[in-house]
Amino acid sequence: MKRSVAIIGTRGYPSYYGGFETAVRKLAPFLAENNWDVTVYGRSAEQRGDEGRDPRVNVVTTRGIENKSLSTLSYGLTACLHAAWKKPDVALVMNVANGFWLPLLAIRGIPTVVNVDGIEWERAKWGRVAKLVFRVGAKFTAKFGTVLIADSKEIARRWHTEFARSSLFIPYGGDSGQELGTDSFLRRKYILAVARFVPENTIPEFLQAAKALSADYEIVIVGSSGYGGPLEDEVKELVAANSNVHWLGHIADDQRLLALWKNCGAYFHGHSVGGTNPALVQAMANGAPVVARDTVYNREVLSNEGSFCEPQPQSIEAAIRQVMESSLEQDRLEQVSLRRVEEGYTWQAVCAAYDEALSQRVSIGREAEAPL
Repeated sequence: MKRSVAIIGTRGYPSYYGGFETAVRKLAPFLAENNWDVTVYGRSAEQRGDEGRDPRVNVVTTRGIENKSLSTLSYGLTACLHAAWKKPDVALVMNVANGFWLPLLAIRGIPTVVNVDGIEWERAKWGRVAKLVFRVGAKFTAKFGTVLIADSKEIARRWHTEFARSSLFIPYGGDSGQELGTDSFLRRKYILAVARFVPENTIPEFLQAAKALSADYEIVIVGSSGYGGPLEDEVKELVAANSNVHWLGHIADDQRLLALWKNCGAYFHGHSVGGTNPALVQAMANGAPVVARDTVYNREVLSNEGSFCEPQPQSIEAAIRQVMESSLEQDRLEQVSLRRVEEGYTWQAVCAAYDEALSQRVSIGREAEAPL
């Protein structure tokens, strides 16, 4: 018997915006191949191309308020209302901000599997009101979510400690790209950073380190704030002052980005909050020699064999120089990355784990409804 699943809380399918969207691009076709009727809810304002789209995946766009503060809440509400009306066998909900709307699905008897993402209420990019919204949304998620999914063991520990809820550990996966990309940077001769321009990604400190590093190496920066601001201004000034610094902005072309990871000499990963970061796993899947900010999350993914630094410009510069100056260290870190991916961060393993979690909820629900 075919089962139905609604996926709620991303920008749509196929979308190339962030980690949730990447996961859905992998997961939705996988579920369709495994006898699921898949519906992905998306935003009416989101621009999505048809390249790589699986025709078996249904896409429903709903309305919402398109701004930084209200978009997730408003689109989540309209998606949950539509899903409650359609009544799928199970809903996969991304982001605790949508926890406010889980009672709508619970009233209709729709079990939910909720990816709780990171500890959003601790992110520096959010103001006081937004942090409160995420915190209260997390409380609703803890109360009304049927099954919770944590993308790191440390996130699972936090939810057990703070909300007395257990979680399934399902991380993100990585793809290996082509050896050659469209960019002309020399293999293993450039330093790469890929991140959204927010303080908790250690962007200000990396830019200070880049000023010194650019005297000897090419620096490639991928990402943006999405709305301008002082960090983008600082990157523009750095590029204007130094021909060795290249800012590529946001890259939607997967193969181009994967090739940049595959060929870099060192990849700086400065993310400090959240759990398993999708960009880190993608870098590892392409054998990038990673220099990561020393956090419990990054150590969980890379293991203690990785290269770590403190969030100060001098520490970042020293750690990156150590990698760039040694081909043996680059080779060692490449093997660390590839080995860790094979140990549990492949998309096949991730999608299979989601499939099992969703299937179990459907089976439990059907057994409960079966006549005695």
